[in-house]
Amino acid sequence: MIIDHMGLSVSDAEKSQAFYAAALAPLRIGKIMEYDGWSGFGRDGSPEFWFGEGGPAQSPMHIAFRAENRQQVRDFYDAALAAGGKDNGAPGLREEYHPTYYGAFIIDPDGHNIEAVCHAPEA
Repeated sequence: MIIDHMGLSVSDAEKSQAFYAAALAPLRIGKIMEYDGWSGFGRDGSPEFWFGEGGPAQSPMHIAFRAENRQQVRDFYDAALAAGGKDNGAPGLREEYHPTYYGAFIIDPDGHNIEAVCHAPEA
C-alpha cells in the first residue's frame, strides 16, 4: 500500500455511510471508527478511507480498493449496484493496464468513480 489514509467530503454522510458499508463489505472493508463527524473505513483495525460532511464534495474522484481475488471484485460490483451505485464498468480484465488487471467500476452517490481491483491471476 502506498497511501496511509485518505479523506473526502460528501454531500450526505448518512447516505454515503450506507453505500460504502454495503459496497465495501465484500472486500472485507468496514467502518472502523468515527471522529468529529467523519467515518473511517478499513480492515484489520486500520481506518484508511475517511469521509464526512464539512465542505463541498470533491467530484469526481477516482478511488480504487484492493480486492484479494476476482470473486471479491464481482461481489463488490453487485453490492454497490444494490446499494444505489451506477455502473461505470462491469467486472472484467483490463489488459491495457496489465495482463491480470481485473476490475469493476461504480459511480457512488456523489459522482465518484469507485473501483475494486485484483492484480492476481484467476486462482
